[in-house]
Amino acid sequence: MTKTERTYLDWNATAPLLPAARQAVLAALDMTGNPSSVHGEGRALRMLVEAARRDVAALVGAAPAHVIFTSGATEAANLVLTPDYRMGRTPLAVGHLYVSEIEHPALREGGRFAREDVTTVPVTRAGIVDLDALETLLQGHDKAKGLPMVAVMLANNETGILQPVKATAEIAHRHGGLLVVDAVQAAGRVPVDIEVLEADFLILSSHKLGGPKGAGALVSRGEVLMPAPLIRGGGQEKGHRSGTENPAALAGFAAAARFAAADLAARNARIAALRDGLEAGMRIATNDVIVHGVDAERVPNTSFFSLPGLKSETGQIAFDLEGIAISAGSACSSGKVGQSHVLTAMGFDAALGGLRVSLGPGSTEADVDRFLAAFSRIVSRRRAA
Repeated sequence: MTKTERTYLDWNATAPLLPAARQAVLAALDMTGNPSSVHGEGRALRMLVEAARRDVAALVGAAPAHVIFTSGATEAANLVLTPDYRMGRTPLAVGHLYVSEIEHPALREGGRFAREDVTTVPVTRAGIVDLDALETLLQGHDKAKGLPMVAVMLANNETGILQPVKATAEIAHRHGGLLVVDAVQAAGRVPVDIEVLEADFLILSSHKLGGPKGAGALVSRGEVLMPAPLIRGGGQEKGHRSGTENPAALAGFAAAARFAAADLAARNARIAALRDGLEAGMRIATNDVIVHGVDAERVPNTSFFSLPGLKSETGQIAFDLEGIAISAGSACSSGKVGQSHVLTAMGFDAALGGLRVSLGPGSTEADVDRFLAAFSRIVSRRRAA
């Protein structure tokens, strides 16, 4: 199979660059100046940056002034996950971080919290954060050390399972805490509104939406309670994130955000039909395939499955040799393929491998057909072996 015949089914790792985003990036690259300069060239770039801020804010129902641009979601996570906060000009301590076991490593590592100040919150066998366990943990929180902070993703990057964020917010706020929501895999796939979710902070990533890599955002619900800066310097982004903004990347981010917000329901229905057809085809090919999260509410584009006896790395290589790009979960571990921490958290045997198929707006029925043909061949070889 030639390179032109390859099938890309790893949209959760990164979405192909949208044509509109590419055009926006190229147009911004042709502009000269620094967005912090006061001359005409600088002001033109400032207008571009602020227009991008409005578009990204609109995607998640936030005020433009509450969007802080970063180099990506990992930087946004490290900015917000810190024990050092300010309420206006008054220092405010956050004493402990409670992060769900199925979080992306960018959050599960705890950001700027000391390791002893991070506690993981278990999830149920269904892959949903255990709210009773969270309640118990927060009841035992030592308020003398500062406020509690809870971090949970809206959509899991491996299984696609949607988490009960609003219920989590109610628990966190009842105990005087803050809620940080990783919305990276949810934005553009389900409606996201920071006010409806009652999240204090949301994390977004450009390249998951079809924008360029190297751009992300931390979105806050207000402007009074804010984390101490991670990067200090010239005071850009209202002092929250110093360093000259990247107008080209932000223009592409904005174009992707506009696309993500448009025709969401119709796009979801089409992609969900492709995903459901793919899962039905796998079950026809073999009765021992395990589709994780099938009984839970999921984003419409993601299918995470296991074939008993097939290791993640073996399966990923087999599909790659068939010309199909899928993954074994998070693509943010320097190419490492290992046991899924999500499956382990859900109580599955560590030996059970997981493979993720993730679709996007450019996916087609032909893509699904090619995947299922490759899947059938891999299943046949596994039986023969």
